Amino acid sequence: MLDKTNSIKHQEQAVLVGLIYKEQTEVQVKEYLTELAFLADTAGCVTVKTFVQKLPRPDSKTFVGKGKLEEIREYAQAKGATLLIFDDELTGSQIGNITEATGIRTIDRSDLILDIFAARARTAQARVQVELAQYQYILPRLKGMWKHLERQGGGIGSRGPGETEIETDRRIVKDKIALLRKRLGEIDKQATTQRKERGTYIRVAFVGYTNVGKSTLMNILAKSEVFAENKLFATLDTTTRKVVYEQTPFLLSDTVGFIRKLPHHLVESFKSTLDEVREADCLLHVVDISHPGYEDQMGVVNKTLQEIGAFDKPILTIFNKMDLYEENTFDKWLEDSVKQEMLTDLEARWQQETHNSAIFVSATARRNIDGLRNTILSRVKKLYEERYPYLTQFY
Repeated sequence: MLDKTNSIKHQEQAVLVGLIYKEQTEVQVKEYLTELAFLADTAGCVTVKTFVQKLPRPDSKTFVGKGKLEEIREYAQAKGATLLIFDDELTGSQIGNITEATGIRTIDRSDLILDIFAARARTAQARVQVELAQYQYILPRLKGMWKHLERQGGGIGSRGPGETEIETDRRIVKDKIALLRKRLGEIDKQATTQRKERGTYIRVAFVGYTNVGKSTLMNILAKSEVFAENKLFATLDTTTRKVVYEQTPFLLSDTVGFIRKLPHHLVESFKSTLDEVREADCLLHVVDISHPGYEDQMGVVNKTLQEIGAFDKPILTIFNKMDLYEENTFDKWLEDSVKQEMLTDLEARWQQETHNSAIFVSATARRNIDGLRNTILSRVKKLYEERYPYLTQFY
């Protein structure tokens, strides 16, 4: 990661590229690119320009058209940009062709996310998971990316799986993948054993889009010190704490945030981390209601939960950042009675859609935290009653 205390002129400067085509509308692409800029900032570089093109389908050779690519090249070279980041996944040949045509290092959204994960992996498990995902990403792109991978200068997207000079071929990469899978399997066994040793406690896990406030809520509810900041993927490793409310104990876990277009290799590699979600008795789905695309983010999370087989669990939807929502939504001259009516309608809507499994809070403003604690306690007690009707000391 680059030192964020440096001035912008010392940070890597990036040009972002998006494409409007059959599967992606103009509104969606605009939101995706806003998020891509946030990802770039999290990785330590600054976005100097965003280019968007509308095509019936991505160009098989250069993703965007040749004319647009030339426009991007001229701008990037004139501004001294050293990195092109495409919002969609590129093939190895596309990366090679774009790099050759522009003379500028090129990565895609998946490569950028992998770079962020590599920089933020702290535990042995997270490092192995990220390294495995990186090699799986590289393998099908080896031929097309060969010139792209022969770089020694570093920078965003060049944080490879431990080698400064890429001298590998398919056989070596496959051998490395097999070795990492074996090592991760051993770590998974240890994690499974640790989960089994937790005994009869009810297990509750936070889920949600990245940067919605899960870690902040974890710190408040568990009185712990989980790392939290206004960055994407601030937390990679699952943190579990024992919590006791009114003499009722349960385990509360904070998990990695989800994101749209999450590289499938990461989902596969982080299987053991996601096991914490799969094996939980109850999920707390945290939503940043102040985000203009919060409903889309909810959809991404729900889809991911379906993919990992965890969508059928009891879910409490926590609409967080209500203070920011009101600040962004209500005009300061709006009468209090009108504001209250609008809030009542909002809450009624989501209570209906979640079957009365929603609560509205603000973690940073400490709003309705007691209500959240009571709701979680009520659900935990109910789960104990259903599972262990004879263990009255839990409820």
